[in-house]
Amino acid sequence: MTGKPNFPGMNPYLERPDIWPEIHYGLISGLMRTLNPVLNPKYRAAVDKRVYLDAVLVGIPDTTVIQQTPNRTTTSTSAAVLSQPERVAIPMLEEVTERFLEIREVATRKVITVIEVLSPKNKRSGEGRSQYLKKRQTLLSSQTHLVEIDLLRSGESMPVQGGCKADYQILVSRANERPAAERYPFYLREPIPVFLLPLSAADVEPAIDLAALLEQASQEAALDLVIDYSVSPEPALNEDDMAWLDTLR
Repeated sequence: MTGKPNFPGMNPYLERPDIWPEIHYGLISGLMRTLNPVLNPKYRAAVDKRVYLDAVLVGIPDTTVIQQTPNRTTTSTSAAVLSQPERVAIPMLEEVTERFLEIREVATRKVITVIEVLSPKNKRSGEGRSQYLKKRQTLLSSQTHLVEIDLLRSGESMPVQGGCKADYQILVSRANERPAAERYPFYLREPIPVFLLPLSAADVEPAIDLAALLEQASQEAALDLVIDYSVSPEPALNEDDMAWLDTLR
């Protein structure tokens, strides 16, 4: 296991499916802890959640052929040869919880801004994407600002009109500027952009340093103890990015 490369921006090893939930939780909770000292007493950053049922494959399909048991008998005088089935997995319903951050005005309890960090389920077809797209459209039709953070290379990006292709993106949709929005696209080899958190008019908007929050989340979860930086990240990089990664090791 080699040491951690000095990534200029996103660490692609954090996108691994079994690791990402810890990063997701760490980012949301880290944003809450960082923002509240800055936003209080007018605003309060609070974690909320949505819960839904989604069909998932439980376990790994086993394609091993089942052998006929020697002591199995039939009622026929000539023993019938049983058909040999294959082992498969059946999708089962699983309760999914996805957390996000709300910035509320303390005096009125009005939700001013919602911060979403996308999960893999939001970016592939299924109930997770359907649920998120419904909520997204509701927010975009309201007077609430939306900050949407996508740090996952795989899956289908959230719909926007215009803009360039990129590995990752941060979308800042200000209610008073819609349908226009601020989009920060960036690639694996680029620094993670710093952006302003939209609040009510005339308020000072705090800058969000996502790179620092990612590093903090990774350290708090001690992820360097379970990441092998000598192997390829998951999801895999393209050939050019893999060659670039080799120069950082």
